Amino acid sequence: MTLLRIEHLSKSFDGVQAVDDVSFSLKAGELLALIGPNGAGKSTCFNMINGQLKPGAGSIELDGQRITGKRPRDIWRLGVGRTFQIAATFNSMTVLENVQMALLSHERRVFSLFSRIASWREDEAMALLDLVGMAGHAQRSCAVLAYGDVKRVELAVALANRPKLLLMDEPTAGMAPEERNALMALTARLAKERNIGVLFTEHSMDVVFEYADTLIVLARGKLIAQGDADAIRNDSRVREVYLGTGASFSPHAALNDGAAR
Repeated sequence: MTLLRIEHLSKSFDGVQAVDDVSFSLKAGELLALIGPNGAGKSTCFNMINGQLKPGAGSIELDGQRITGKRPRDIWRLGVGRTFQIAATFNSMTVLENVQMALLSHERRVFSLFSRIASWREDEAMALLDLVGMAGHAQRSCAVLAYGDVKRVELAVALANRPKLLLMDEPTAGMAPEERNALMALTARLAKERNIGVLFTEHSMDVVFEYADTLIVLARGKLIAQGDADAIRNDSRVREVYLGTGASFSPHAALNDGAAR
């Protein structure tokens, strides 16, 4: 079943085309890696899907519902979780409180005094922390955690709205190899068990080729290749972009070459 459908998505900044007529789809339970060199348009795509940027053109559908241009908080409540390239948690709060705040946001609950949430949905928050291996750190401040542990807390926060779609922007950035594999193995297991579609960007190609079901490659805002790991490894345009200088890459030539295939 198609969960996310992107059609002819475009965005420019001061005349520079950051994303140029990009279309792809993602199925429930699938891990889809969006890769490309720096400046390819990956984060811009993410920010349009998440509602932080309004597309210049194109459409975004989640589970058959058009979400193009909706506010981030409305998209969150429709079942889109997100983690960020630089982990986003509240350092002044405990690990448990971070997850409780996410649960509050999802249910649109507001408390006038923070102390009133001390035990609110604690069991559910602890279950999410246990899921990501952080239950033993529940009462610690996020400010004192190792970076890999902060990434796990951020994943628990992203799961608080019971997402249909999980957007992960460089989820393993700054992590050691063992931590990277543990986090992505957990994400892959949750995607299959909970039928969550996962769209992620990643610069570690070992992570991408190990865990992605499908890969799409952007270069200068254009989608230049799409397929499984073997297809992407053997694509001459992808090798040029990643292994060469990319100086000879022409988005229009790549588009015409792709259409001719």
